[in-house]
Amino acid sequence: MKYVPDATGDRHFAEDLTVDRDDVDGLLSELDEYAVEQALRIAENSDGEVEITALTVGPEDAGDALRKALSMGVDKAVHVEDDDLHGTDAMGTSLVLARAVRKAGYDLVISGLASTDGTMGVVPALLAERLGVPQVTLLSEVSVEDGTVKGRRDGDTATEQLEASLPAVVSVTDQSGEARYPSFKGIMAAKKKPVESWDLSELGLDADQVGLEGAWTEVDSVTERPARTAGTIVKDEGEGGRQLAAFLAGRKFV
Repeated sequence: MKYVPDATGDRHFAEDLTVDRDDVDGLLSELDEYAVEQALRIAENSDGEVEITALTVGPEDAGDALRKALSMGVDKAVHVEDDDLHGTDAMGTSLVLARAVRKAGYDLVISGLASTDGTMGVVPALLAERLGVPQVTLLSEVSVEDGTVKGRRDGDTATEQLEASLPAVVSVTDQSGEARYPSFKGIMAAKKKPVESWDLSELGLDADQVGLEGAWTEVDSVTERPARTAGTIVKDEGEGGRQLAAFLAGRKFV
């Protein structure tokens, strides 16, 4: 899961051209809430005992995202926190996640389709590659049965039924099922659930493998979005339709 800046806030870049996360409120990425929901449903539909661990990589405030997942019903959480992680890109994030997933132990990794800040959507595939396990991504339906994960992927022209043997990595879309709201009982229970905190040294990683120094990608420049200007007002005095058509045609909308 990822702790992201609130999309409704005043988001901007810091001097080092990374997202300024100090001046805007953060929250659990909405797309990752669907992953939490699917993990809970798999556990509820399982005949045996299933333990769900929420995992995030981020600053101290990212603990709020973990508490949200715990209050939804997740059993425990792992928070990878280290000052040297600042500026880590998707490649570095997938490396940290792979080390943390292996350390925690797993059968199935479930993620959202993308983060709402970076929106790259590549981390699930990168993670599967680093773990050396199958990936079944962009699922709108997912289930686990007899050591196999199955799911449906809906495309523009076709629907695919996919499956992979466990262990595996899957990502789910916002069509997979509405995420539940934490109950008061769940919020109170979350305070007693275990949360482990790991740094880079506990994952066997060095500072130069992550952060801005270890990033494979770099932001060269940032230009602030121009302020929205007043639109064109068309008054209908008998020629409104023609004026509207000319306006749309001039901008190649029709």
